[in-house]
Amino acid sequence: MLPRKPRLIAFDLDGTLLDSAPDIAHALDATLLQLGRPAVGEDQIRLWIGHGASMLVSRGLSGEMWPNSEPQCLAAAVKIFMAVYESNLCVRGRLYPGVESTLNTLKEEGFLMACITNKPSKLTRPLLKLLNLERFFEFVGAGDDFQRPKPDPEPLLSVASHFNVQPSDCLMVGDSSADAQAAHAAGFMFACVAYGYHGENPVDVLGADVILDSFGQLDALSLACS
Repeated sequence: MLPRKPRLIAFDLDGTLLDSAPDIAHALDATLLQLGRPAVGEDQIRLWIGHGASMLVSRGLSGEMWPNSEPQCLAAAVKIFMAVYESNLCVRGRLYPGVESTLNTLKEEGFLMACITNKPSKLTRPLLKLLNLERFFEFVGAGDDFQRPKPDPEPLLSVASHFNVQPSDCLMVGDSSADAQAAHAAGFMFACVAYGYHGENPVDVLGADVILDSFGQLDALSLACS
């Protein structure tokens, strides 16, 4: 149970609202093949999602979760990846069960809601429109909208300031260590979805106030407090 009822709920996008891994994996594998490298497959790429496009492509080029140095041809590879992904933005991905109905309920209950993602803005806003989710969010913050994206607390502190809400009255709903670190550093409550992209981190070590097995559980949790 959450320690208090939030006024503002900020949602991550990939791995929280949307299972975008099939589209992301297609784009990364296509990039690697164009560069004469072997594809790595969706299962591996799911473990690499969560710290932005540049890190994802770095992981694809190096085969490492945390590359020691910037891979050669990274800039060119990111450009290829972005072009392929943008042209296949929501072909294979799907909203997780209960997302639209739960967001609708939260909206009707009067919660302030925002989407905070590390995905670039030129992909984030078109994607939310394709998914018919833009109507739920009064604030959308993409990775390149901030000087320091998640796991830095800047995006979350910015949205709290935008709505004039104290961070302690805000809830971050996400799936990754970047979401967890940003929430903790910003002073937000943190709800972690168990089905998302956790990478190398088991969900129970991310320091969540609550773990959600399904997105629909958020409705009851957000209305309750201990």
